[in-house]
Amino acid sequence: MAAAGALSAGLAVALGAFGAHALRGRLTSEMLAVYDTAARYQMYHALGLLTAAMAPLAAGANPLRAWRACLGFACGTLLFSGSLYALALTGAAALGAITPLGGLAFIAGWALLGASFIGSAQRG
Repeated sequence: MAAAGALSAGLAVALGAFGAHALRGRLTSEMLAVYDTAARYQMYHALGLLTAAMAPLAAGANPLRAWRACLGFACGTLLFSGSLYALALTGAAALGAITPLGGLAFIAGWALLGASFIGSAQRG
């Protein structure tokens, strides 16, 4: 999962640069802001994914909970950022209905990452 986090971070940089340079003038300022939000949240959660993937090694976190946090971040990225990228590029407003599901997956990922550390102080 660490490789997936690194890949997602690199992709966020590439997509962000694409949006800032290639899409300027092709999308409305509102759709550029939507696209930027997708890239920003993808980067935040790529870092979360990297943290969750490495947590059991560095801090003795519960590996199953950390793995589930990784899944939350990965699913959230696909649903949240993916739907926003698609919305910005196509203008299909119906795609906006998917975005909150990605947000819920992000929240679950952060909760699971936090929960993965519960009890680690007692184990260590």
